[in-house]
Amino acid sequence: MGAQNKNIILVDRDGVIYKGRQTNMNQWKSGHTVDTKARTLEDAFKNSDVFLGLSVPGSVTKKMVQSMADKPIIFAMANPTPEIMPEEVRSVRSDAIIATGRSDYPNQVNNVLGFPYIFRGALDVRATMINDEMKIAAANAIAELARKDVPDEVNAAYHGVQLHYGNDYIIPAPFDPRLISSVSSAVAKAAMDTGVAKKPIKNLEAYRRELEGRTNPIASILEPIKSRIKSKKQKVVFAEGEEEKTIRAALSFYNSGFGIPILIGRENRVKETMEQVNLEGLNELIIHNASLSNNNPKYIDSLYERLHRYGHLRRDCQRLINQDRNVFAASMVSAGDADAMVTGVTRPFGRCFDDITKVISTKNDESFLSMSMMVSKERTVFIGDVNIHDMPNAEQLANIATGIANTVKSLGYTPRVALLSFSNFGSLTRPSSKNLKEAVNILNTRNVDFEFDGEMTPEVALDYDLIKENYPFCRLSGPANVLIMPSLLSANISFKLLQKLGGGSILGPLMIGGEKPFQIVQMGSSVSDIVNSASIATYNSLYSN
Repeated sequence: MGAQNKNIILVDRDGVIYKGRQTNMNQWKSGHTVDTKARTLEDAFKNSDVFLGLSVPGSVTKKMVQSMADKPIIFAMANPTPEIMPEEVRSVRSDAIIATGRSDYPNQVNNVLGFPYIFRGALDVRATMINDEMKIAAANAIAELARKDVPDEVNAAYHGVQLHYGNDYIIPAPFDPRLISSVSSAVAKAAMDTGVAKKPIKNLEAYRRELEGRTNPIASILEPIKSRIKSKKQKVVFAEGEEEKTIRAALSFYNSGFGIPILIGRENRVKETMEQVNLEGLNELIIHNASLSNNNPKYIDSLYERLHRYGHLRRDCQRLINQDRNVFAASMVSAGDADAMVTGVTRPFGRCFDDITKVISTKNDESFLSMSMMVSKERTVFIGDVNIHDMPNAEQLANIATGIANTVKSLGYTPRVALLSFSNFGSLTRPSSKNLKEAVNILNTRNVDFEFDGEMTPEVALDYDLIKENYPFCRLSGPANVLIMPSLLSANISFKLLQKLGGGSILGPLMIGGEKPFQIVQMGSSVSDIVNSASIATYNSLYSN
């Protein structure tokens, strides 16, 4: 990999393997002899840059470490006790980079970083051997991954410690879900490049995405969306631009080629945040300070024209544009200075929604809707409306069903809509079920192009055997995948319960019906959640019409 033999000193239990040594030699050791005056491990340490130990505990002393060159690299790999403990190294060399095989210290060198994914890539191309080029490709992929921003789920596995590239993080964590796609695809490519692949992969990017979907079902669902927005150069506003997660999401969005991120915030604060977490890429980000923008007069005029008959004076609109990042971001999108926006990391949904809808109206006099998606190994289910309509009447329920069904179709699914209740098809009559019955009748008159029925209980809607056995007249041809709740209360509680109890991955809420695209993530969302929502907003800006 570029290291010259003359710069490497091999040491065994008898000392340095030097030219002319006669004791305890064999053909393999002879191939690594060097012309050196060093005879002991202590001699070899002097002015060395790197120590790679695969030996026994306690074989390295503080004195040896002190004698190394500036910024030494020490891989003490004896297990379970290293050649020298990291705290001993730190006591004499604060500039050292240290790695061990132990999980209770930074920079754990773990077999699971390489072996599963090397074999995955080799098997997928039916490689006839695993050659040096494939192993080097794996090493380079691992090294490159360490330089990238660390996903929140990996940080969570380390009790919320924010990992980032530096002395204590030169190797990805074994929990990093990106290893399977990064390493396996690099190995597969190296096998093809060196002619040992019997079954070459035609589209490596598609292969990477397929591997990502094995550990993250949301990734496989969003793959068609992300592939369509790549290289389209859509401008997406990240409203909470001074937040660490937002900055990381914007960088990930840019580096993935999904679009051009615009951060709303003060440049000095963005820079400070990036320096604190060792993030690079400030020059790749466009930053707008809402209070200093040259476009403010245009945005203020437009907002005042919208709100002057709703109790807002011009100075109120001026204050909103100058001080509220959601209003400013929405104004950018409304004016065509950006294509979409995402927000919600630091503010509740209702507050964000109220701010944005001061600027952005619904499309074609429709209603705003929101839905959430739950993806498990067995099924994908869409739930709505989880945020907007409090107690929808029959007409609104029919509109919610239609809006969500159309959105589900745009995501590549065939919608089967169930309007949910506490009873099945009138087995119990209550005033609360009246709207559901009427909504079904309204849908009947509209001649919609998707399957629907109700009212029915969740366990029946999701179990087609129960439908066939007890309700053969039901119009659904399979288990429902779109669940329309009778109220905001039931929808939001159901969604939050599913999210916390687990058993699947959650995406949403997803906004539907805006004249201009925007998405509102949940407070505290992960970086990947923000990127996903920004990707959906970008997709909507390109294909919603």
